[in-house]
Amino acid sequence: MKLVITIIQDDDVTKLIDKLTENKFRVTKLASTGGFLRAGNTTLLIGVEKERLDELIKTIEEVCETREVIMDPPPLTEDSVFMTEPYKVQVGGATIIVLDVERYEKV
Repeated sequence: MKLVITIIQDDDVTKLIDKLTENKFRVTKLASTGGFLRAGNTTLLIGVEKERLDELIKTIEEVCETREVIMDPPPLTEDSVFMTEPYKVQVGGATIIVLDVERYEKV
């Protein structure tokens, strides 16, 4: 058994959870916030049998594609870098962490 911790952008969460539950994966959703863009993220905890791990990762890759967005410059503060023009940032995709589960019980 594996525990897959997946951090994705909020824009992808509904589609991914629908796809995961349709394919009989067990998933728990946690709200989280990214550090760099301070944007809404979602952390998913997914329990999966070792034999289905590749299928799970492929599903995540299919739904959570990267894309570019235009960001407005941040407000100026004393210690901030001076930026006046909007800039492109790559968002989306997924961060996937796979852990071994020594014991799993559903009560």
